[in-house]
Amino acid sequence: MELIAKERDRLLHRTARFLGLGGTFVALVSLSFPGVIPFSTYLEMLPPLAFLVFSLVMIGRGGGLGWMALALLAGLTALFIARVPWSQPPSTGLAAAVSPLAAAGTASIALVLTSSLLRIMLLLVGALASTLLVQQASATPGTLSPSGLLVVLGWVLTAVLGYWLSASVPRAARRIYSIGKAHRAERQASETEAQRRQGARLLHDTVLATLTLLAHSGVGVAPEALRQQASEDARLLRQLRLGATPTPQSSGDYNLEPVEETALGTTLESVKQRFGRMGLEVSWHGTGQVLLPSDVLDAFLLSLAECLENVRRHSGVTQAHVTITDDATTVRAMVTDSGVGFDLEGIDEDKLGFKESVIGRLREVGGNARLFSAPGSGTTVVLEVPR
Repeated sequence: MELIAKERDRLLHRTARFLGLGGTFVALVSLSFPGVIPFSTYLEMLPPLAFLVFSLVMIGRGGGLGWMALALLAGLTALFIARVPWSQPPSTGLAAAVSPLAAAGTASIALVLTSSLLRIMLLLVGALASTLLVQQASATPGTLSPSGLLVVLGWVLTAVLGYWLSASVPRAARRIYSIGKAHRAERQASETEAQRRQGARLLHDTVLATLTLLAHSGVGVAPEALRQQASEDARLLRQLRLGATPTPQSSGDYNLEPVEETALGTTLESVKQRFGRMGLEVSWHGTGQVLLPSDVLDAFLLSLAECLENVRRHSGVTQAHVTITDDATTVRAMVTDSGVGFDLEGIDEDKLGFKESVIGRLREVGGNARLFSAPGSGTTVVLEVPR
């Protein structure tokens, strides 16, 4: 949303610059015709017009309220000078010549003057002053001339356009976000259902088949084959618990990773995909491949998954960072989020969800966990296990 708001403001500022420079150029050409204004007056108008052009360029680059006020002041000064000398009646073409300057050159800043009360006040002052000055340059200053009406129309149109863009772009962005969120929810539901069906097929092809054999006392199957099948099923269940999806090779046969020693990097990918399906984007940093014994790897990955689950449920954000480092004796994972955080002193240690599922599990394999958090500053958990 913040990026969209910046792009909207950049569009408004650039449009104001383009419209303002166009109106100023048309007015300058119109004033160049003989008999519209004296040549000395034309020369006196050039400095404020040059400053108006410079201010519009700065507004197009993202200039703030100060440049808008200076642009308005420069445009009004040029309109005032065009009417000089006030003691003599204006030429017949003066109002038509300066109307582009008031209706576009100066009124262009109305595109960026609708977002706050102070800017709206500046807009009203500019519209009123521009209309009065153009009206004084017309042959009938007592009634609203066509040139004065053009100025009013220019200010109104630019103000309405600026307000419409300011209000419509965030509304459209919110709708796009809602549609995207609904699409992600639908996709996640579909992936969850597909995963459930695949898990059911895996269990049917392996574990349930083994249990059926056991229910019939293993009739027709050698005890050694039955033990091997049960061992394969146990390995399958372990991978499913860690979030992996074994690849089927044939009916009842799946490609399983070795239990004795597993590459940490490949199993981390399964954890990342698991939480990605649940809406938590996990960014991984650091070591790519680390070998750990089976029991240590189990404790490490399940503790890491519990930390990511806490981020997903309690942090209020949809992104977490995991940094994996290792040395000769220790493998570390640092889980960081920029969520709401909490006060460690204000929470009873017995109520911390990761006391047993993280700290206790790691200590069983000789590891440890440390927690750092503060309200509004996110949370960091450091997990350590021996190699």
